[in-house]
Amino acid sequence: MQPKLTQAIFGLLVFCSVNLAHADASLPAQTTLKPALMLAKPYRSDIELKHYWISEKLDGVRAYWDGAQLISRQGNRFSAPGWFTQDFPKQVLDGELWMGHNRFAEVSGAVRRRIPDPAQWQKIRFMVFDSPNEAGDFDHRLQALRALFTQLNSPSIALIEQYKIDDETALMQTLDQIIADGGEGLILHLGSAPYRGIRSDDLLKLKRFSDAEAVVIGHIPGKGKFSGMLGAIVVKMPDGREFKIGSGFSDEQRRHPPAIGSTISYKYQGTTASGLPRFASFFRARNDF
Repeated sequence: MQPKLTQAIFGLLVFCSVNLAHADASLPAQTTLKPALMLAKPYRSDIELKHYWISEKLDGVRAYWDGAQLISRQGNRFSAPGWFTQDFPKQVLDGELWMGHNRFAEVSGAVRRRIPDPAQWQKIRFMVFDSPNEAGDFDHRLQALRALFTQLNSPSIALIEQYKIDDETALMQTLDQIIADGGEGLILHLGSAPYRGIRSDDLLKLKRFSDAEAVVIGHIPGKGKFSGMLGAIVVKMPDGREFKIGSGFSDEQRRHPPAIGSTISYKYQGTTASGLPRFASFFRARNDF
């Protein structure tokens, strides 16, 4: 065999083995369960605030504890270390894996690994906000969760603080304080709501910007200072319409852009006459696994 051909084949085998190893280390194990989770709609000012519980909207990764393992929104098992979940209760819990403010990329990368890094998982907490299998409305479920957490003794799990605000002015002041502290926004949970695995007004999200999700369908090369990197992505909305997003990316994200076929979140300021997002900018990769 020709020496150059031998080298080429060897190089290809090494490339494939390295990439397969990387994929094995960064993808969670598939399960057969895809949990039906409560999903939030945007906040509306015409609601009666006194009926809702308020909590901080965390910028973490959604996780579902089925009593034995942590599962992603798409039904994949997170490879959490045994010590992380050993003192979790046997009942089903809904929450987020969270490292702290402005650390979404870090926690997302950590929980994606099939082989967990203990040093990373020591920084993560499972922040619980609901108990899907508990009977009754959220008022009752919250009371039951508070009782449960008085009995738990684990540094890896915590109950998200829930409180009441009856006045919209006070609500907006709370929102501004959360944002000033590095947070993303607020979640409002209807006290009389049963746990329903759908997107509804039972759960509302309040932020200072509008955001939505779209699927990446193309990459546009950069020019000038972005030469050799990403210039913009082409995305498709759920209704099939397409548009470009060219701002909001870090240099690292331009060097390693979100993959075609992946889902991203973007920020925008209202819509055009045709209904397309105005001043859309990249927010983050969704990473639902």
